[in-house]
Parts: sequence; C-alpha cells; structure tokens
Amino acid sequence: MNKIRLFSFLLLIFSLDSAYGVEVVSHKPAFAESKQSHSLKYQPLKTASKAWKICAVYPHLKDSYWLSVNYGMVEHAKELGVKLKVLEAGGYPNLAKQQAQILDCRQWGAEAIILGTVDSTAYDGMLSQLTGNIPVFATINDINMNDPDTRKNITAKVGVDWYDMGQKTGEFLAARHPRGSGIVNIALLPGPAKRGGTKPVTQGFRDAVKDSDINIVTTRWADNSKELQRNLIQELLAGGLHLDYIVGGAVAAEVAISELRANEKSNQISVVSTYLSHGVYRGLRRGKILFAPTDKMAQQAMLSIDQAVRHLENKPIQRDVSPLIEGLTPTHLPRKVITDSLSPAEFRPAFNVFDHQVQR
Repeated sequence: MNKIRLFSFLLLIFSLDSAYGVEVVSHKPAFAESKQSHSLKYQPLKTASKAWKICAVYPHLKDSYWLSVNYGMVEHAKELGVKLKVLEAGGYPNLAKQQAQILDCRQWGAEAIILGTVDSTAYDGMLSQLTGNIPVFATINDINMNDPDTRKNITAKVGVDWYDMGQKTGEFLAARHPRGSGIVNIALLPGPAKRGGTKPVTQGFRDAVKDSDINIVTTRWADNSKELQRNLIQELLAGGLHLDYIVGGAVAAEVAISELRANEKSNQISVVSTYLSHGVYRGLRRGKILFAPTDKMAQQAMLSIDQAVRHLENKPIQRDVSPLIEGLTPTHLPRKVITDSLSPAEFRPAFNVFDHQVQR
C-alpha cells in the first residue's frame, strides 16, 4: 500500500468512526470530583448548520502527540464544514503567550474556544477576563474546575485523568517485577515540571509500583523538546547509575532509543513510555519500547470539536467525556486504536480550516 493509499485508508477509518460512533466514558455530574462514569457509544455529528468559527489553543506543536490532536480537530472541522483557527504557545512555560492567544481568538470573532491549557491552574480567577462570553471547551490537559471562575466558563471538557495514564504504565512494570522478584532500578523522566499532565502521571506511576520491586532511583524534569530530554538522558548515562529501565514521556522515550544504542546499552536498559507518539509507535513495532498507554488523542480532538458545535447548535451534549485508555505493547497494536490515536505520516500542522468540507 503506497503512502497516498494509506492516507486515504486512514481517512476512511476516521470517517467510519464518525458514521458509526465511538466508545467513550461519560462522567456525571460533569466536572464533579465524585462522579459516576459509564461507557457509551458516542455519535459524532455529520455536518454543522453553519460555518461556526472555532479557535483552538494548544500548549505547543513540538511533538507528534499534539500534531495528532491537530489532525483530529482539522479532520472533524472539515467534515462538519466549520471554520477552525489554531494557535500554539510554543511550550508549557509560555503562559503569557497562551493568554495573549486567547485574546487573539476573541479578536478574531471566535464563537467557541477549545483550550489545551499549559497549566491546570493557569486561569484561576481570570478565564472570564480573557474569553468574555465565548464558551470554552477544555481539551486534553486538566484544568482546575475547583476555581469558581474557571468552572463558570468551561462549557464542556474532553480528557483522561493523567493519573490513570501513569497508573497504567506503573501497573505494567509492577506486574513484571512483583515484590520479592528482585529489585530493578528506574529513571523517571516525566517531562516538564508541574506542567501539562506530568504531576498526576508521576503520582499514578508511583502509586502503582509502591508494592512492587520497582526502585525509582531518580526523577528528572525538562520540557518536551528532544534537545532537553537528550541532555537528561546523556547525564543519566554518564552518571554511573545502574539502571534497568528509563520510563518517561514520549519525547524522552524516543530519544532514549538512540542514546542507548549509541552507548551500547540497548540490551541493558529497557524503555517504557507514559504516552503514545509516532516515534513511540515505531519503537513498539520494533520492540525497542516495551509499553505505552494511549489516550487516543485524535479521537479526543474530534470530540472537542463535536462538543463545541453541539453547544453552538443547542444539541444534546456530553459535557465531560474521556476515551478508553488502552495499553500497547510490541504484540498488541490494534489498528483501530492506532488510527484513533495518531495522525497519518503525511499530515502536517494545519492552522486554518476555512470553508472546506470533506467530500462524501
């Protein structure tokens, strides 16, 4: 199958998802700490009544995780025939830039804003000042719903609890190394400190391995850039620590493969990722990465666009939904799960979708 045919095939699968529904987890009451969760078949819209103006703000587009989010939004926006404007802050430290971009959305005349926040508490007490009366839809990254101003201005959200992503990763390793089986040493590289989902991922991982023979010898933080993650791994390998695993975010896991190979340690140190990316997927297929959970980011992005349009058209809406997290290994890589997660190889970042509807 050549690249063009493969791309068309993946688009077909994406369209079939829209036609026949996707299985998600719905949480009620929405945004509550104590809520009931149940799975359901979510039926995405097939078209919008008008070309609504939707503005999406991301933390960055540095890695293929957010590229896949971009893909999911762009494809569903085209499918529905709505206008989509995308802005990205360039990294988790860039809160001021992201706040300015929300004002840009407002100036553009956005009728809905989809917000992937750089920090869960970044908008405490101030979201309404930035967005005015524009409905806001939280996506991917958690946002502090205990803040009264945030809670008042968030209409709906899509996202998994990143604690669960870390927990699922930890459970994989805890099952391999139960208590009494022999201590193994872990270097944990979650990503940027106190940004995105790294704090709950770390806590979920630690809780999952606390009764096993997993020993976390060091935890090191850096933004999700290959250069910074490579620096951390090079420091680890030069530091003389005895390590059995490097466990980290997707960028760290991708870099670890090449650094371990260069240092002739691929057979001594194994790699585990706390989330999926294109590089992690390749690593899984080649047996270079042992495990990664996926939160189906392309599917989440589609759901966020769908929530926004449903709200604008006064249609029934699931206000608090998550995809089903699935653990992936070299021997378990279901095609459907991958297409719900990753953008096709040919996809490039798209920042504007105007008056373009997919031909059916």
